Amino acid sequence: MKTCTTIAELRAEITAFKRVGKRVGFVPTMGALHEGHLSLARTLTEHSDVRVCSIFVNPTQFNDPKDYQAYIITLDNDKALLEREGVDILFAPSVAEVYPPGFQTSINVSEVSKPWEGALRPGHFAGVATVVTILFNAVTPDVAIFGEKDFQQLRLIEQMVRDLKMEIEILRGALVRDDDGLALSSRNARLSVEGRRDALSISRGLSAAQSALREGERNADTLEALVAREIEKVQGATIEYLAVVDEETLDKVATVVGKCRILVVVRIEGVRLLDNIALR
Repeated sequence: MKTCTTIAELRAEITAFKRVGKRVGFVPTMGALHEGHLSLARTLTEHSDVRVCSIFVNPTQFNDPKDYQAYIITLDNDKALLEREGVDILFAPSVAEVYPPGFQTSINVSEVSKPWEGALRPGHFAGVATVVTILFNAVTPDVAIFGEKDFQQLRLIEQMVRDLKMEIEILRGALVRDDDGLALSSRNARLSVEGRRDALSISRGLSAAQSALREGERNADTLEALVAREIEKVQGATIEYLAVVDEETLDKVATVVGKCRILVVVRIEGVRLLDNIALR
């Protein structure tokens, strides 16, 4: 695996592959890699000849500087995992490489970024859209993949690529859960044994709602209540938001019609846990 730390070095590598007709796939990450990230890299093997992964903890998407400073960095371990997966290129730039002195441009995807995460984390999605655009320009991928775990982020990228006429195919990577049902996240490491056990209430609630849908329940309030009921059994758990939304617009719906999804964010032991489930 070739490791590049500058855009110039990365472009030279990519150009050499593209010159001989290779299709480039891209997985952007902020490191602290787990099976969810690695599953994205594996999925790309079916869609590309060359796989590029970036590791960059993006300061502009943290609305709380303390969260940025506390972010877990495990670069050596991440490199070993990517080597094992057979990734071809790792792009691990510095902050100054991505945002040099005088940088002043921002990308805003207006409507998709407004609700849910956007409402609670001002500036977060502008940071995401901007850094992904920079990475896309550096990597020039033919195909890129984003996980469904951060579903609003996924929709933001899909919208941005569509609106800006970027010639990049965006793949959706399935949300990966641990054996006990907890959605994989680097934040899970911050939970105590008891906190992790409490966090399973989220997936239990989502599963209960999905089961009710399959039995004919279509009322969004009823489905949301099933999720909330499980989470509220946990002392100290706080629901930041819980909603049945249209997958395309992310607008809250009253009745499940077409492609919908439950989005939920819960704080347990101060750890912010995102999850969702498709209503099919």
